Amino acid sequence: MNARLRELPSVDEVLRKLDPRWPPELATAETRRVIEAAREKILAGTDIDISAIPGQVARSLEALERPSLRRVINATGVVLHTNLGRAPLAPFSPIEGYSNLEYDLGTGKRGKRDAHAGPLLERLLGRPGIVVNNGAAAVYLALNELAAGGEAIVSRGELIEIGDGFRIPDIMTRSGAILREVGTTNRTRVEDYRDAITDRTRLIMLVHPSNFHISGFTAKPDRAAVAALGRERGIPVYEDLGSGCVVDLKPWGIHEPMVTDCLSAGVSLVSFSGDKLLGGPQAGIIAGDPDLVQRLRRNPMFRALRCDKMIHASLESTLRSLLLRRWDDIPALRMISLTSERLHQRAEAFRHKLAGIVDAESIAGESVIGGGSTPDQALPTYLVALKLAKQSVTGFEKTLWSGDPAVVARIEDDRLVLDLRTVFESDEDALLAAIRRAQDTSLRTSTRG
Repeated sequence: MNARLRELPSVDEVLRKLDPRWPPELATAETRRVIEAAREKILAGTDIDISAIPGQVARSLEALERPSLRRVINATGVVLHTNLGRAPLAPFSPIEGYSNLEYDLGTGKRGKRDAHAGPLLERLLGRPGIVVNNGAAAVYLALNELAAGGEAIVSRGELIEIGDGFRIPDIMTRSGAILREVGTTNRTRVEDYRDAITDRTRLIMLVHPSNFHISGFTAKPDRAAVAALGRERGIPVYEDLGSGCVVDLKPWGIHEPMVTDCLSAGVSLVSFSGDKLLGGPQAGIIAGDPDLVQRLRRNPMFRALRCDKMIHASLESTLRSLLLRRWDDIPALRMISLTSERLHQRAEAFRHKLAGIVDAESIAGESVIGGGSTPDQALPTYLVALKLAKQSVTGFEKTLWSGDPAVVARIEDDRLVLDLRTVFESDEDALLAAIRRAQDTSLRTSTRG
């Protein structure tokens, strides 16, 4: 037996050294977990400080008191940063206590949670809509209701992966729909859809490639032509738009199909995300022909995929701002609309604030939309580039993201750069303080070295 194992403290020894405020069951479980981890390291031949075990347990318990989900300052310039929750949420006031989530205050009877977002969606899009918990759920629900047991026709060039390993063909299979591929990766014609229609065809599906772009020898039919084919043959045409653009972003250099354009082209049903270009919380929105929307709403899976009251409150707030054209109330749209001139002013002002802390310069650069939206489309910006020793850049970056609030920046050409497009102006003082702490840490580390 390894002699060091006998040096491990007993659970009772450690518990006697802990603050008595911890629930006994929790303190005991954490102590056993830390001791077992130490035992495994010893058996693996790793040298450990056994005297540090009580402190490790105390730190583990203290960590349980702190929220894991925390505020982050996004200085990357990626507006819809998938790892940071995509669209930054606009302020909204959660209703404390009870709410009329499913209570009709006009009749005093049970209501439907659709009543909150539904009317706003219909006014925005000119079609009824329902809400589920994310974009993939919207795709699943549409396919399950409209094509389960039959065939859904889709172009090979649109069998995309939407992120984190989720692929359209896999979702289609799980929905019970039989995938019928047409065309080729780079070229599909409306005749390909027509030739694929059989008595088993239940749906024609279009998928907007919002997270990639193919150029060169390519061709795809106009959605209006596919929609006309669907009407001719009595087959619904469903398009998964993904990014959910409901505001014309062309004035800011972003070219994405708008939801209303798809519906006007005759597409029967459209789905898109709530937390991308819509600028709201994570949700999947499905809108289109009233009879199809009602079919989806009656599908038993709709209940399993529906959103809770917090999402409905946030989404309702976002939709209302969109309807009333209050773009600045939606952080993602406000960030997208920032001009390079305004960002140059902010970068220069912030650079001057850094004087005496760290040398920096403002340089021209690019922001991106991100979040699986607008591939190959960038926004001109100005970056604040910190002048750090090359060997200290990664350490400085780590110190920033380890702070509170955490700051996530980006490294470009071996330099740490900050893009203020995605930094709220109200967070600039906190960003400045975080850089000061990181610089102090860097100086202490270099002095010890």
